[in-house]
Amino acid sequence: MKHVIIFFLALTSALVFVTTSGATHEKEKPAVLYLSDNEQIELARSAAPSSISKDATIIILSWDGKYKKVRTGSNGFTCYSDLDKIDVPVPSCMDEAAVQWWNDFTGKKPKPTNTVPGIAYMAQGALRWEKGGKIYMDWHEPETKRVKEPAHWLVLWPFNAKSTKLPTYPGKFGSYIMYDGTPWSHLMIYQDPLLIGK
Repeated sequence: MKHVIIFFLALTSALVFVTTSGATHEKEKPAVLYLSDNEQIELARSAAPSSISKDATIIILSWDGKYKKVRTGSNGFTCYSDLDKIDVPVPSCMDEAAVQWWNDFTGKKPKPTNTVPGIAYMAQGALRWEKGGKIYMDWHEPETKRVKEPAHWLVLWPFNAKSTKLPTYPGKFGSYIMYDGTPWSHLMIYQDPLLIGK
């Protein structure tokens, strides 16, 4: 347990100070590969409240760069130890519609194929890439910087800033539409999932 606590302290420090630019993160092995399977499992579970993660399917990353299922869940949620496969882990717990949305996104489909909104929890935060006040989907866009996203949860559905009057960039409002104007728009909600229901 001690080494898990030390890891989470290191992870928190890394996430707080992540504002680097360029693609140095792609030159390094994914950070989760230096964790044991049990540590990756705990990391995956840390993305959502225990009421969700305790009964979720658990997916971790193998040294060959592929995901492997280490536990089959019973509540329709899947928790991943890492989504981005870079030098900072990005754990997430998603329902079935969100997993479909994510697979479509990473599979470079023209648009999501889920027919109902997806819900995803990211209690450890995540990263976004931006330049000049604009958020980019592709971190290979020249001169973009990666910025820490705080703990949040998401509604993966095609929200529209014009009709909802929601902002398209994070601010004091606490929620915003990411990737507005694209098929991949979705609602970001800056609320720590671990505090939901408390």
